[in-house]
Amino acid sequence: MSTVLSTARLTLRTIGPEDAPFYLELINDPTWIANIGDKGIRTLEAAEDNIRSGPMAMQQRLGYSLYLVERTADGERLGLCGLIKRDTLPDTDIGYAIMPRFAGQGYTYEAAAAVLAYARDTIGLERLLGITSPQNEASNYLLQKLGLRFVRIIHTNDTDPGTNLYSITF
Repeated sequence: MSTVLSTARLTLRTIGPEDAPFYLELINDPTWIANIGDKGIRTLEAAEDNIRSGPMAMQQRLGYSLYLVERTADGERLGLCGLIKRDTLPDTDIGYAIMPRFAGQGYTYEAAAAVLAYARDTIGLERLLGITSPQNEASNYLLQKLGLRFVRIIHTNDTDPGTNLYSITF
């Protein structure tokens, strides 16, 4: 896998099938399920397939995707952060998730700030979106700290009770 971004403490790199055990743990963590949703992925094989059809396919198609966030000092996998082009949104959005045991240490902000700068300066996006559930206070705060502004509540599918949409124009 290849390094895409580095910060003072973090390395963001492309994700691959070898990351399936960590990915499976992350997406089945109760915090992920409560704030992002249940992907219904319960096996290593399903996690590998989802990595291939999701982030790996998007990276190949668009040149960006979700990246694995590792602590540079020891290679510890912390979470995911990157860019996602969803069919349900008009523009690319920033996505992030960190294992709860690493929360509160500034890692998510550090990774997301690097991804935002990458979207603007390297990829050349003109606008970046962010979405989060209204009750996810930490994520709403992070998007605002990154400079995104609340636009409105949207419904990403028929069962979505409401999702906060944020935006920043570069």
